[in-house]
Amino acid sequence: MTPQELVERLQWRYATKLFDPTKKIPDATWQALEQALVLSPSSYGLQPWKFLVLTDPTLRATLRTHSWNQAQVTDCSHFVVFLGKRMIEGADVERWVSRIAEVRGTPAASLTPYRDVMVGDLVQGPRRAIVEEWAARQVYIALGTLMMAAAMLEVDACPMEGIEPPKYDEVLRITGSLWRTLVACAVGYRAPTDKYATLPKVRYAPAEVVEHRSAP
Repeated sequence: MTPQELVERLQWRYATKLFDPTKKIPDATWQALEQALVLSPSSYGLQPWKFLVLTDPTLRATLRTHSWNQAQVTDCSHFVVFLGKRMIEGADVERWVSRIAEVRGTPAASLTPYRDVMVGDLVQGPRRAIVEEWAARQVYIALGTLMMAAAMLEVDACPMEGIEPPKYDEVLRITGSLWRTLVACAVGYRAPTDKYATLPKVRYAPAEVVEHRSAP
């Protein structure tokens, strides 16, 4: 992909308001988008998230009532609910260290300094008090990764904060668990009647938001 093609893809994407409910994402394309979620970066690599991919029409109809009745919930091809962890415990760190050792063939003992940094920061340190917000920021990185990947594959997406997370938690039966709903994303293909697809993209001029500094 050339730099020009990248910019064209980003110009093409928009927060899709009307999806074509008859068009479904091909399996191979969706698998690639799922891999994009799995490969999203996170602080320490801890991945304090879970992605619920909802395709059941009845479940999505129920969630639509807790989403300001937005049609994207029921009309898109795949509806993803992003969950974040409420707490990071020592067991989470140990599990991650074990996974690194398994995948890279590294002795777990050699990762002790890394383990201690994570524990000292998120489990025993001052950030423990705000670990829900820390996890939420990681989840939003994954949301951005999904949207970018979708645009590259010419798949439409709409990030959705216009939802009632506590109601989602109830419907998804995660109330009182280690997980909480943070945001959702509808993914599929735009309807020809979506007027927003042809509106010019409005952004501030680059000079207003990008500053180049060559010296302190």
